[in-house]
Amino acid sequence: MLHHSALNASVFQRFGFSSFASRETTEKENAQSENGAAAKTSGDTEVPEQREASSSEDSEDELSMEDLVKLVTEKEQLLKAKHKEIEKMQDKVLRSYAEMENVIDRTKREAENSKKFAIQNFAKGLLDVADNLGRASSVVKDSFSKIDASKDTAGAVPLLKTLLEGVEMTEKQLAEVFKKFGVMKYDPTNEQFDPNRHNAVFQVPDASKPPGTVAVVLKPGYSLHDRVIRPAEVGVTPAADNEVGKLRLWS
Repeated sequence: MLHHSALNASVFQRFGFSSFASRETTEKENAQSENGAAAKTSGDTEVPEQREASSSEDSEDELSMEDLVKLVTEKEQLLKAKHKEIEKMQDKVLRSYAEMENVIDRTKREAENSKKFAIQNFAKGLLDVADNLGRASSVVKDSFSKIDASKDTAGAVPLLKTLLEGVEMTEKQLAEVFKKFGVMKYDPTNEQFDPNRHNAVFQVPDASKPPGTVAVVLKPGYSLHDRVIRPAEVGVTPAADNEVGKLRLWS
């Protein structure tokens, strides 16, 4: 029986066949050997791959952190530059606003001055009229004082009186109009000489008055809103230095 089975096996092997049992055994062995080799291979390669993956993840984390720090630094620098630009623009805006305010204030002042002094030339043209009215009034008064009413056969006294009243009334109305528009008349008699308000025409030796004092007024002065539009023409007592100069000249 044993010989028969061995003979059958040798016959199958001779013709390239093997028994079913031997084939299954061979396949199991081959499968086990392949599985062992695969497990061994996978066991050998699994650890380096995991290490490589973990190391790459760490490097990626480190790079991303560095990039984040760099980005934050750049943003901070850009923000500082923007703040500086904003401060410069704010300074420019404030300066422009201040300049605009100055221009507006200056324009207002100029407009007010133009309005206040718009009649300056017209008022200066009327000053001679006021002077003539004053002279006429003084002449009529002098003439009226010299006339003897008892010898007035022609009736000149009432006429001169009427003329004097008319001249004085006209002079008064003109002074009121001047005052309404800011034109003021001033008489600087006995004032200290001021070249901004007085025009010295001649000197008046007068020991009773201090040196450099207005002694005589030929023409009164006029001002428009505190601005002198015509200085008064005056005679002034000699100043101390002029007296010294005269004494030296005479000696």
